[in-house]
Amino acid sequence: MIDKINKASIWDEQIVYEDNHIMIVNKMPSEIVQGDKTGDMPLSEKIKNYIKERDHKPGNVFCGVIHRLDRPVSGLVIFAKTSKALSRFNELFREKTIHKAYLAVVKNLPAKESDHLTHYLIKNEKTNMSKAFDKPNNSALKAELEYQLVASSDNYHLLKIKLLTGRHHQIRCQLAAIGCPIKGDLKYGFGRSNEGGFIHLHSYHLNFVHPIKLEELTVTALPISNDPVWNYFKKLKID
Repeated sequence: MIDKINKASIWDEQIVYEDNHIMIVNKMPSEIVQGDKTGDMPLSEKIKNYIKERDHKPGNVFCGVIHRLDRPVSGLVIFAKTSKALSRFNELFREKTIHKAYLAVVKNLPAKESDHLTHYLIKNEKTNMSKAFDKPNNSALKAELEYQLVASSDNYHLLKIKLLTGRHHQIRCQLAAIGCPIKGDLKYGFGRSNEGGFIHLHSYHLNFVHPIKLEELTVTALPISNDPVWNYFKKLKID
Protein backbone atom coordinates (compact mmCIF):
# COMPACT_ATOMS: atom_id res chain seq x y z
CA MET A 1 0.00 0.00 0.00
CA ILE A 2 1.30 3.49 -0.88
CA ASP A 3 0.98 6.14 1.80
CA LYS A 4 -0.12 9.60 0.77
CA ILE A 5 2.29 12.49 1.23
CA ASN A 6 1.54 14.98 4.01
CA LYS A 7 2.44 18.61 3.29
CA ALA A 8 2.02 21.92 5.07
CA SER A 9 1.71 24.98 2.82
CA ILE A 10 -1.53 26.12 1.16
CA TRP A 11 -0.52 24.66 -2.23
CA ASP A 12 0.66 21.53 -0.51
CA GLU A 13 -2.67 21.26 1.27
CA GLN A 14 -4.18 20.63 -2.14
CA ILE A 15 -1.56 18.04 -3.13
CA VAL A 16 -2.68 14.88 -1.36
CA TYR A 17 -0.38 12.47 -3.22
CA GLU A 18 2.65 12.85 -5.48
CA ASP A 19 5.39 10.64 -6.90
CA ASN A 20 7.57 10.76 -10.02
CA HIS A 21 4.65 9.77 -12.24
CA ILE A 22 1.47 11.42 -10.94
CA MET A 23 0.07 14.15 -8.75
CA ILE A 24 -3.35 13.95 -7.09
CA VAL A 25 -4.83 17.33 -6.22
CA ASN A 26 -7.80 18.28 -4.05
CA LYS A 27 -9.45 20.75 -6.43
CA MET A 28 -11.17 23.88 -5.14
CA PRO A 29 -14.71 24.33 -6.50
CA SER A 30 -13.85 27.55 -8.38
CA GLU A 31 -11.03 25.94 -10.37
CA ILE A 32 -11.22 24.53 -13.89
CA VAL A 33 -9.17 21.42 -14.59
CA GLN A 34 -8.36 22.24 -18.21
CA GLY A 35 -8.55 25.46 -20.24
CA ASP A 36 -11.94 26.54 -21.55
CA LYS A 37 -13.63 29.49 -23.24
CA THR A 38 -13.47 31.60 -20.06
CA GLY A 39 -9.73 32.04 -20.51
CA ASP A 40 -9.17 31.49 -16.78
CA MET A 41 -5.93 29.74 -15.85
CA PRO A 42 -6.70 26.03 -15.42
CA LEU A 43 -5.42 23.84 -12.63
CA SER A 44 -3.17 21.99 -15.08
CA GLU A 45 -1.25 25.22 -15.84
CA LYS A 46 -1.07 26.17 -12.16
CA ILE A 47 0.51 22.80 -11.47
CA LYS A 48 3.04 23.25 -14.25
CA ASN A 49 4.06 26.63 -12.84
CA TYR A 50 4.23 25.27 -9.31
CA ILE A 51 6.45 22.30 -10.26
CA LYS A 52 8.68 24.47 -12.42
CA GLU A 53 9.33 26.86 -9.54
CA ARG A 54 9.53 24.24 -6.80
CA ASP A 55 11.89 21.92 -8.67
CA HIS A 56 13.83 24.69 -10.45
CA LYS A 57 13.14 23.16 -13.85
CA PRO A 58 14.66 25.14 -16.73
CA GLY A 59 12.47 23.66 -19.47
CA ASN A 60 8.81 22.87 -19.97
CA VAL A 61 6.94 20.85 -17.36
CA PHE A 62 4.64 18.01 -18.44
CA CYS A 63 1.20 17.87 -16.82
CA GLY A 64 -1.28 15.58 -18.53
CA VAL A 65 -5.01 15.87 -17.82
CA ILE A 66 -6.36 12.37 -17.15
CA HIS A 67 -9.92 13.20 -16.11
CA ARG A 68 -11.99 16.23 -15.10
CA LEU A 69 -14.42 17.57 -12.55
CA ASP A 70 -17.06 20.20 -13.28
CA ARG A 71 -16.01 23.69 -12.22
CA PRO A 72 -18.48 23.99 -9.31
CA VAL A 73 -17.44 20.55 -7.99
CA SER A 74 -14.50 20.06 -5.63
CA GLY A 75 -12.29 17.07 -4.96
CA LEU A 76 -9.64 14.67 -6.14
CA VAL A 77 -8.18 14.96 -9.63
CA ILE A 78 -5.27 12.90 -10.99
CA PHE A 79 -2.64 14.56 -13.21
CA ALA A 80 0.11 12.74 -15.09
CA LYS A 81 3.67 14.04 -14.72
CA THR A 82 4.96 11.93 -17.63
CA SER A 83 3.55 10.89 -21.01
CA LYS A 84 3.96 7.24 -19.98
CA ALA A 85 1.76 7.78 -16.93
CA LEU A 86 -0.83 9.63 -19.03
CA SER A 87 -1.06 6.73 -21.47
CA ARG A 88 -1.32 4.13 -18.71
CA PHE A 89 -3.98 6.06 -16.81
CA ASN A 90 -6.04 6.63 -19.93
CA GLU A 91 -6.12 2.86 -20.26
CA LEU A 92 -7.21 2.44 -16.64
CA PHE A 93 -10.13 4.80 -17.22
CA ARG A 94 -11.10 2.95 -20.40
CA GLU A 95 -11.03 -0.31 -18.45
CA LYS A 96 -13.03 1.30 -15.59
CA THR A 97 -10.60 0.07 -12.95
CA ILE A 98 -10.33 3.39 -11.12
CA HIS A 99 -12.92 3.45 -8.36
CA LYS A 100 -14.34 6.84 -7.34
CA ALA A 101 -16.61 7.92 -4.51
CA TYR A 102 -18.23 11.28 -3.87
CA LEU A 103 -19.93 13.17 -1.08
CA ALA A 104 -23.08 15.14 -1.85
CA VAL A 105 -25.24 17.34 0.37
CA VAL A 106 -28.93 17.39 -0.54
CA LYS A 107 -31.93 19.20 0.93
CA ASN A 108 -34.51 16.42 0.58
CA LEU A 109 -34.18 13.09 2.34
CA PRO A 110 -34.06 10.22 -0.19
CA ALA A 111 -36.88 7.69 -0.05
CA LYS A 112 -34.36 4.93 0.77
CA GLU A 113 -31.29 5.06 3.01
CA SER A 114 -29.31 3.34 0.26
CA ASP A 115 -30.07 2.42 -3.32
CA HIS A 116 -28.66 1.49 -6.71
CA LEU A 117 -29.87 4.03 -9.27
CA THR A 118 -30.10 3.27 -12.97
CA HIS A 119 -31.13 5.93 -15.47
CA TYR A 120 -30.63 6.66 -19.16
CA LEU A 121 -29.15 10.08 -19.80
CA ILE A 122 -29.38 12.33 -22.82
CA LYS A 123 -27.11 15.38 -22.99
CA ASN A 124 -28.45 18.65 -24.37
CA GLU A 125 -25.47 20.38 -25.99
CA LYS A 126 -27.21 23.79 -26.11
CA THR A 127 -27.97 23.92 -22.38
CA ASN A 128 -25.00 21.77 -21.30
CA MET A 129 -27.35 19.65 -19.22
CA SER A 130 -28.31 15.99 -19.06
CA LYS A 131 -31.81 14.63 -18.64
CA ALA A 132 -32.57 11.31 -16.95
CA PHE A 133 -35.06 8.76 -18.24
CA ASP A 134 -36.21 5.56 -16.55
CA LYS A 135 -36.21 3.52 -19.73
CA PRO A 136 -33.58 3.20 -22.49
CA ASN A 137 -33.88 4.71 -25.94
CA ASN A 138 -31.59 4.87 -28.93
CA SER A 139 -29.64 7.98 -27.98
CA ALA A 140 -29.50 7.66 -24.18
CA LEU A 141 -26.47 6.40 -22.24
CA LYS A 142 -26.94 4.07 -19.29
CA ALA A 143 -25.90 5.65 -15.99
CA GLU A 144 -25.49 3.79 -12.71
CA LEU A 145 -24.51 4.79 -9.20
CA GLU A 146 -24.98 3.62 -5.63
CA TYR A 147 -25.69 5.98 -2.76
CA GLN A 148 -25.81 5.65 0.99
CA LEU A 149 -27.17 8.11 3.56
CA VAL A 150 -24.28 8.97 5.88
CA ALA A 151 -25.71 11.65 8.17
CA SER A 152 -28.29 14.39 8.51
CA SER A 153 -28.35 17.87 10.01
CA ASP A 154 -31.44 19.90 10.80
CA ASN A 155 -31.73 21.01 7.17
CA TYR A 156 -29.53 18.81 4.98
CA HIS A 157 -28.48 15.24 4.31
CA LEU A 158 -25.04 13.86 3.42
CA LEU A 159 -24.86 11.08 0.84
CA LYS A 160 -21.88 8.92 -0.06
CA ILE A 161 -21.96 8.00 -3.73
CA LYS A 162 -20.14 5.24 -5.56
CA LEU A 163 -19.96 6.10 -9.24
CA LEU A 164 -20.33 3.06 -11.48
CA THR A 165 -20.37 4.84 -14.84
CA GLY A 166 -18.96 8.18 -15.94
CA ARG A 167 -21.63 10.22 -17.71
CA HIS A 168 -22.06 13.95 -18.21
CA HIS A 169 -23.32 15.55 -14.96
CA GLN A 170 -24.30 12.05 -13.88
CA ILE A 171 -24.51 12.47 -10.10
CA ARG A 172 -26.17 15.86 -10.37
CA CYS A 173 -28.73 14.59 -12.84
CA GLN A 174 -29.52 11.27 -11.17
CA LEU A 175 -29.97 12.76 -7.69
CA ALA A 176 -32.24 15.45 -9.14
CA ALA A 177 -34.25 12.68 -10.84
CA ILE A 178 -35.10 11.13 -7.45
CA GLY A 179 -36.07 14.51 -6.00
CA CYS A 180 -32.77 15.21 -4.24
CA PRO A 181 -30.95 17.99 -6.12
CA ILE A 182 -27.54 18.89 -4.70
CA LYS A 183 -27.33 21.96 -2.50
CA GLY A 184 -26.53 25.03 -4.62
CA ASP A 185 -27.13 23.28 -7.95
CA LEU A 186 -29.57 25.68 -9.64
CA LYS A 187 -29.04 23.93 -12.97
CA TYR A 188 -30.59 20.74 -11.61
CA GLY A 189 -33.39 22.14 -9.53
CA PHE A 190 -32.05 23.35 -6.20
CA GLY A 191 -33.89 26.46 -5.05
CA ARG A 192 -30.97 28.86 -4.62
CA SER A 193 -27.29 29.08 -5.42
CA ASN A 194 -24.37 29.01 -3.00
CA GLU A 195 -22.22 32.09 -2.61
CA GLY A 196 -19.42 31.78 -5.16
CA GLY A 197 -21.41 29.44 -7.39
CA PHE A 198 -20.08 26.14 -6.04
CA ILE A 199 -22.27 23.11 -5.37
CA HIS A 200 -22.04 20.66 -2.49
CA LEU A 201 -20.55 17.80 -4.48
CA HIS A 202 -17.05 16.57 -3.66
CA SER A 203 -14.91 13.77 -5.10
CA TYR A 204 -13.38 12.43 -1.88
CA HIS A 205 -12.11 8.91 -2.57
CA LEU A 206 -9.97 7.24 -5.27
CA ASN A 207 -8.77 3.65 -5.37
CA PHE A 208 -6.75 2.00 -8.14
CA VAL A 209 -3.62 0.00 -8.87
CA HIS A 210 -0.83 2.42 -9.76
CA PRO A 211 -0.10 1.59 -13.41
CA ILE A 212 3.63 2.22 -13.08
CA LYS A 213 4.40 1.01 -9.55
CA LEU A 214 1.75 -1.74 -9.72
CA GLU A 215 0.76 -1.11 -6.10
CA GLU A 216 -2.71 -0.39 -4.76
CA LEU A 217 -3.27 3.28 -4.01
CA THR A 218 -6.13 4.69 -1.95
CA VAL A 219 -6.47 8.44 -1.42
CA THR A 220 -9.17 10.36 0.43
CA ALA A 221 -9.64 14.09 0.97
CA LEU A 222 -12.44 16.19 2.42
CA PRO A 223 -13.35 19.60 0.96
CA ILE A 224 -10.95 22.50 1.60
CA SER A 225 -13.68 24.92 2.58
CA ASN A 226 -14.93 27.21 5.33
CA ASP A 227 -18.51 26.57 4.25
CA PRO A 228 -20.59 25.93 7.39
CA VAL A 229 -22.50 23.00 5.89
CA TRP A 230 -19.34 21.19 4.79
CA ASN A 231 -17.73 22.03 8.14
CA TYR A 232 -20.64 20.44 9.99
CA PHE A 233 -20.34 17.18 8.08
CA LYS A 234 -16.50 17.20 8.01
CA LYS A 235 -16.52 16.58 11.77
CA LEU A 236 -17.94 13.12 11.13
CA LYS A 237 -15.88 10.00 10.50
CA ILE A 238 -16.48 9.03 6.86
CA ASP A 239 -15.11 5.69 5.64
